[in-house]
Amino acid sequence: MPESTLGQISLILIYGAMAAYTVSFVAFSVDLAGLRDHGHDGRRRRAAGIAITTAWLGFALHVLGVTARAVAAARVPWANMYEFSILFTLVAMVIFLSLQRGRDMRFLGTFVLGPVLLMLGIAVSVLYVRADGVQPALQTYWLVIHVSIATLAVGVFSIAATLSTLQLVQERAELRRARTDVATPQSTHAPESGGATATPTLTRETQSPAHRLWGRLLDVVPSSVELERLAFRLNGIGFMMWTFTLVAGAIWAEHAWGRPWGWDAKETWSFVIWVIYAAYLHARATRGWEGRRAAYLSIAGFVTILGNYFLVNLVFNSLHSYSGIG
Repeated sequence: MPESTLGQISLILIYGAMAAYTVSFVAFSVDLAGLRDHGHDGRRRRAAGIAITTAWLGFALHVLGVTARAVAAARVPWANMYEFSILFTLVAMVIFLSLQRGRDMRFLGTFVLGPVLLMLGIAVSVLYVRADGVQPALQTYWLVIHVSIATLAVGVFSIAATLSTLQLVQERAELRRARTDVATPQSTHAPESGGATATPTLTRETQSPAHRLWGRLLDVVPSSVELERLAFRLNGIGFMMWTFTLVAGAIWAEHAWGRPWGWDAKETWSFVIWVIYAAYLHARATRGWEGRRAAYLSIAGFVTILGNYFLVNLVFNSLHSYSGIG
């Protein structure tokens, strides 16, 4: 049976969103290169303005594409991997654009748009299935409750992992900067040719590899402490959503299969994800695991989510196999 016209329109809208996101990604990259070379010198960041505008355009097309998919399928648009992919990337864009309201976080654009484009590319080229109904097991209100919260959680975790990655880069640069300051203290003697106090300068040979790669960009990025705190808040929100996802999934399993938990591959991996983030929050709150160790746990949690999404859905024999490619 051929796909409906509305289903095809939905796909075209997603392609349109990808085109706009691509322009935004390139513009964000140009802006990032300018920050790396010159820092924030007060000049108007024209590339960043173009990037934000086209990101909003892509976001609008993205929303329309997801909405058209829901209308074409006559159900909620998150019943398979393709729909889950276009939806959690939409959530990631919502969070990224929302972060711009409180402070200038445009430097994140390249690191958010890149993975979003990659995921959408995989979705339309590998995971795509036509808009249609769902299996009887999914014809329940639990599909709305369980999967929607899981989708939101993955979107939140993805941004938190991006922040944790940047945190590690920034922390490494801060440590190198501190060591350089100790190794080359300011001179307390005025030079013979003038009265100004000599200050240490970093030549190409004395610059750290991180400084040569990132230039002045890290000077305009929030400190590693600020990045870690923001990632912690997002991970806390995501953890609450994931906890609800596990509980709702157990209730749904009881209704569908007569047992709340059976250590199915999907259930097991979902529980492992919960344990990693629970350990992260516990260590961060009670053991003082701030900084690098917290970032590693945050990233490990999201890597496990990706394993759960791709390996379990596509490789393992699972009761949740209906979520794979149709």
